[in-house]
Amino acid sequence: MSDAVPIVIYTRTECHLCDEAEATVREVADEVDVTVDIDLVNVDTDEELREKYGERVPYVYVDGRPAFKFRVDADRLGEKLTAARSLD
Repeated sequence: MSDAVPIVIYTRTECHLCDEAEATVREVADEVDVTVDIDLVNVDTDEELREKYGERVPYVYVDGRPAFKFRVDADRLGEKLTAARSLD
């Protein structure tokens, strides 16, 4: 999986926007043919994360960089994934 682009999605329990964000990441990765390694982090399970992110989820990091909050823009994500892959 070393060629996979790491994606971290900070989520909360029963968060429909979080579910949408994950689905969008998976769909766009398939469309641009980029392998991703998605790490879903539930902020409700950690007091520090809950304080840091609170209701501001989903919060999506692409290749270690903050990329999206609340909604994932499919076009921008495609650009970010393609750029991250070309850096390898």
